[in-house]
Amino acid sequence: MAYYSWILAFHVMSFISWMAFLFYMPRLFIYHRENADLSAFTDVVKVQEYKLQKMIGVPAMWATLLSGIMMLYLNSDLFSSGIWIYAKLFALANLLAYHISLGKIREIMVDNPRYKSSKWLRVYNEVPTLLMIFIVIMVVVKPF
Repeated sequence: MAYYSWILAFHVMSFISWMAFLFYMPRLFIYHRENADLSAFTDVVKVQEYKLQKMIGVPAMWATLLSGIMMLYLNSDLFSSGIWIYAKLFALANLLAYHISLGKIREIMVDNPRYKSSKWLRVYNEVPTLLMIFIVIMVVVKPF
């Protein structure tokens, strides 16, 4: 348990980095979609999307998951501390599904920049915000 606080600090930093990816990638999709006719612009956005996913999103996701697993292993009493931990893990599963969906959308938009409407992408962009709010409330307030 001597290193638990360090792992927790790393977990929070990783989560912040992962959320930055989850917030920004859909914004790039919106730019991509709204400028579908400007190939010079979309070529740049495609590179940004790729690098954001591969250099920030995926490593931050794994760092978050691994540090979270380490904390659960070191403090398995969390599983008996209330329903909040299960609610948090359920929200985490949804964040993972969202992360995977962003990768799929990116792959589709490489060939079809008109895959979804800007309006759909703007609404979809709000999903990680709602999940993040829920996760933070579960961890800090522990309402259940």
